Amino acid sequence: MTTDDSKQNEAAQTMALVAADGDEFIKSRIFTIHGVQVMLDRDLAALYGVETKQLNRQVKRNIERFPADFMFQLSREECLRCQIGTLNEGRGQHLKYMPYAFTENGLAMLSGVLRSPTAIEVNIRIMRVFNAMRRSLASMVPILTRLAETERRQLEDRTRQITDQQRNEERFDTIFKAMDGGDFPPQKVFFEGKHYDAYSFARKLVRKATKSIVLVDSYTDDVTLDVLSQKRGGVPVTLATAQKMIDKFLSPTAIAKFNKQNPPLTIKAIGIFHDRFLILDGTELYHFGASLKDLGRQYCAVTTMDAMFIPSIMQRI
Repeated sequence: MTTDDSKQNEAAQTMALVAADGDEFIKSRIFTIHGVQVMLDRDLAALYGVETKQLNRQVKRNIERFPADFMFQLSREECLRCQIGTLNEGRGQHLKYMPYAFTENGLAMLSGVLRSPTAIEVNIRIMRVFNAMRRSLASMVPILTRLAETERRQLEDRTRQITDQQRNEERFDTIFKAMDGGDFPPQKVFFEGKHYDAYSFARKLVRKATKSIVLVDSYTDDVTLDVLSQKRGGVPVTLATAQKMIDKFLSPTAIAKFNKQNPPLTIKAIGIFHDRFLILDGTELYHFGASLKDLGRQYCAVTTMDAMFIPSIMQRI
């Protein structure tokens, strides 16, 4: 049997295997190299029923038909990286050259170089496999797009959760600092026996004012004046309290001493207020659960109120 007959028989056996195994046989011989799908010269030669060197000889005779995007030669590193064997089967020796890779355009061009019936039949089959693979990839694009969109939304949700968590942590930090006396929360509670904490809080409140201070407290004494003396210099103070407290604790002498060092202080007698209120700069309103002089002695709270009530309070002083 001649070499040509042997190759034809081998090609016939290969095509029988292709027919039995369907397109999987051809698919198994398609590699992705340089970002494109290719087939190697030796696999094509086996399918065409010719020797590899014969196929390459025909290609080189028509090399002008095979530019770099149609055909290129692999390096040894690329063979190893793509797990392509480099042994010459049958002899057990290393190949003397690295294989040539043909892109889909190069495969189509081969049909014009190798004109045998087997080559034409094989090329038609290969082209159908490439087209089928392309359609399969195209059908996956919507799925991959949806997966990417889902991952993007999950990432955005995760980022939003982290941002919300950070924001909540910052809010809690602000509240905890405020509870430690750093700032002024909307409400604050003083437990019994917390005299110094309550005094320190009231003093910081008073020092916030830059324009005016109005204190409505029916029970005042010299401790009240001590708290008010912590104000900024020149900020006027109006103290509205019960007449009996004026007579007992806020004598003209006591008021004169206060004004000598912390002017100006104005005293007004009231009789219709039960609760205690502190108005700062005419814009901030605080409600006290106890008189300033008694803060911290028993369980009490300080709450920020809506400034809309300030005009009503001022009208009744």
